[in-house]
Parts: sequence; structure tokens; C-alpha cells
Amino acid sequence: MGFIKEFKEFAMKGNVMDMAVGVIIGGAFGKIVSSLVDDVLMPIIGMITGGVDFTQLAITLGDANIKYGTFLQNVIDFIIIAFCIFCMIKAMNKMKKEEPAAPEAPAGPTQEELLAEIRDLLAKK
Repeated sequence: MGFIKEFKEFAMKGNVMDMAVGVIIGGAFGKIVSSLVDDVLMPIIGMITGGVDFTQLAITLGDANIKYGTFLQNVIDFIIIAFCIFCMIKAMNKMKKEEPAAPEAPAGPTQEELLAEIRDLLAKK
């Protein structure tokens, strides 16, 4: 029973729900960026490289068809997604309000200053 109780507490924490929402949003965001790469950027890159369609780049070794063009396209996809996430996190960190530093308590006299003051008071009497 302890294992089930621990799992229930873990699953009901706010962080797990936030993470689930993040995964769902991330999946949708990944599709958008994949479309940007596949449908917008790769045709432009293909034009620049002389009409090369990266998805068609492959090497056949025996019966194996190695599609390195699709791999290259996925690497570009990853780099763009990573850059977008970096920019979003950087913007979120900038938007976070920095907590103002607590005002420092006024510094009191040091022990030596107090002892010197007591000495001076005793010397006056």
C-alpha cells in the first residue's frame, strides 16, 4: 500500500501536472517547427544547394537504404527547436521580477567600540 500511496502523492503534485502540460505543448510546438523546417527552410536550403531535396539523399549498401538526408533534416529541425526553446527560456528569465534585496539592518557598534565607550564612562566617574 505504501508504494501506491507514494505514487499517488507524486502524481498529484503540481509539478507533475505542469510537466504534463509542458510535454503536450512541446509536442505541438515540435510539429510547428517541423513544418517550418520541412515546408519553408529546407526548400530554400535546397534551392541554395542547387535544388537538392534532402529527404531524397540516401546511400544503398547491399539491401540497406541509408537515408542520411532525412537525418540531416532532423538535425536541422532539432537545432531550430533547441534555439527556440533557448530564446523562450531566456525571455522568461528576463521577465521574472527580481526580488528586491532586503534592506540591511543598520550596523551597530562593534564590541570594541562598546568596550571603549564603557571605559570612557568609567574613567569620567
